[in-house]
Amino acid sequence: MSNIFNKMIGRTRYVVCRLFLHLGGAEIAPILGVLNSAGRAAIEADGDLQILGEELVEISQTLLQYDEYWTSSANEGDVFWDEGEAGDYVNDLFTDSAQRYGADIDVSSPLGANEPLSIPVTRNIVIMITVAYEGEVPDLETDLSNIQALKEALKALINLHYKNKLRAIQVHFSPAQLGDELTNDQVLQYYPELIPL
Repeated sequence: MSNIFNKMIGRTRYVVCRLFLHLGGAEIAPILGVLNSAGRAAIEADGDLQILGEELVEISQTLLQYDEYWTSSANEGDVFWDEGEAGDYVNDLFTDSAQRYGADIDVSSPLGANEPLSIPVTRNIVIMITVAYEGEVPDLETDLSNIQALKEALKALINLHYKNKLRAIQVHFSPAQLGDELTNDQVLQYYPELIPL
């Protein structure tokens, strides 16, 4: 009833949500390439939501193609009627995501010229997608702990971009650097909210 009332008086509904997706298996390494490419594009875009949205579409489509490797997921979020409060919550989620194990890229330590190049293949990737949008999207505002709901949520993210409803986009992932590994124990320790699919 309050949603109808708020629409009548012209208030804008903002939703901030974060989606976690854990992929496991020996064949998931190409996903890191897509994520790193999107990360570079995001840095170069310097906050341009159109470019960030295009990268989110690319990530979402890639994840949909690799659905057989999905092992666990989680989601959280809230609804706001005040843009400032929604922005504060986006910042809180950004800070939390960035502090998770392996989700920060250290660009200050490049690989030395004399170091041998042997890179372990990661068997775990955790992706954290945080978005803020205007309106109502039931496919994102529900429990995403089953595969079909998660597929619909990723498609909803793509649609939000094309409808120009996204107001903030952040993607964090672990491991964030080539050669880093995320062990099963680290997944349990740093991402306790994950629910097996």
